[in-house]
Amino acid sequence: MKRLLAALLLLVAACSPESPRGGRQALPGPAPAGVSYPDVKGASAPKLTLSLVDGTRVSTEDLWRDRPLVLLFFSSWCGKCAEAQPDFTALAEKHRDAVAFLGVAGRDSDRDLRRYLDEHRVSYPVARDDAEQSAGRAFALREPPLVAVVAKGGALVKGWPGGTNANAVAAELAALFHQR
Repeated sequence: MKRLLAALLLLVAACSPESPRGGRQALPGPAPAGVSYPDVKGASAPKLTLSLVDGTRVSTEDLWRDRPLVLLFFSSWCGKCAEAQPDFTALAEKHRDAVAFLGVAGRDSDRDLRRYLDEHRVSYPVARDDAEQSAGRAFALREPPLVAVVAKGGALVKGWPGGTNANAVAAELAALFHQR
């Protein structure tokens, strides 16, 4: 009976409306062995400290310290964002730990954001921009989507106001790390 009750509690917890997607469990682990990152010079990307959807504080500087970082600014109501999301999720999963991905959601209710993360099976961490859209403004975001690639160490490599596709991001990443 105790085992049945424990199994039922686990099932209820797994079906909870509180989405675990986008929180600290999605942060990258250590950079994999056998991956090297060239030094890239250029203008520094803006440093941000944000709260993930589960309240965990994260710094872009910490994320790009050991690997490149892809920033994806989006909103749940953005059709272009939703259209590109499956490909970005696949790209993040393909490069798991070798490249950090961070979504930054702006102007979303908690409910709409959770629904978006679940519907699109977002596998990387997601932070919320503040009411003033400070993170978006730091990257000159006018309206989502915006994608930015930052090299290991913080050099801004490329940004796409208005978004881009995952293939364009993958092409930029190809020059930023090498797997042996």
